[in-house]
Amino acid sequence: MRCLEIPKIRVEVEVRPTEDMDKVKKALYNVFDPEHIDIIERSNNFKLIVAESSSFKSLVKLHDLLRRERILDTARSILKRATRGNTIIFKINKQAAFQGRLSFSEEDVKSPLGPITFIIECRDPNEVIDWLAPPTSKGQPIWEKKMPLH
Repeated sequence: MRCLEIPKIRVEVEVRPTEDMDKVKKALYNVFDPEHIDIIERSNNFKLIVAESSSFKSLVKLHDLLRRERILDTARSILKRATRGNTIIFKINKQAAFQGRLSFSEEDVKSPLGPITFIIECRDPNEVIDWLAPPTSKGQPIWEKKMPLH
């Protein structure tokens, strides 16, 4: 495992030929505040939006949506399973994100328009998971952690 002094957060979302770029961007911005965004041309008129950040502040919308949607237990379980070493990779439903909602996409289930993929590389994934989705009792967080610094 390499040591990561600052987090690297990358969010990718495919824009299909039948989709409106502005609507896909809206879905992305509803769940993530990037520092930098690129649009990459791919084959078959597909585009890939790549949004990046080096701060956990970019995940505050995701943090808040998890609480508003009351899915902390589900999110915690998914994020724990999605962790490999210093990296957390998970997918959320693009259409739900466009509506300001949050729904995780399972790896083996394809959504018709493709998911929004989060790739979080950090020093301590468990600290990030504890901040995003703490354990709960009767649907309420047992404790709230401060946002990790790095």
